[in-house]
Amino acid sequence: MERTVAADLRRRADFAGCGVSAACLAHCLALPFLASLAPALGPAAEAEWVHWLFVALAAPVAAYALTRPGATWASWTLAIAGVGALVAGAAEFPAHEWETPLSVSGALLLASAHLLNAFAGRTRRPTHG
Repeated sequence: MERTVAADLRRRADFAGCGVSAACLAHCLALPFLASLAPALGPAAEAEWVHWLFVALAAPVAAYALTRPGATWASWTLAIAGVGALVAGAAEFPAHEWETPLSVSGALLLASAHLLNAFAGRTRRPTHG
């Protein structure tokens, strides 16, 4: 399979998307713990604009990365569910208590979509002999 510059950029976008998902997870899981140790971090743990920033970064990166030829329906399904969960978490829908579980789920779904997409079409060749 011939690799093109566009395919390489989209594959890098998949890894960038994984990075955004990891940052989102760190914000959702580690920052509240750190805020309990250092109360000055409390406002950063609860900043609503940060959640919308993750949505604003994650959605276009996912859309760009998944436009490559060979992107699977599974990747698209995971990405759409992931972005939907991030939006619901940022909007605190259906309730504030759902913000962290929805955001974490969205980040994991998006990371899964990016990893699936990055390695789609790569099959191991059997070794004979």
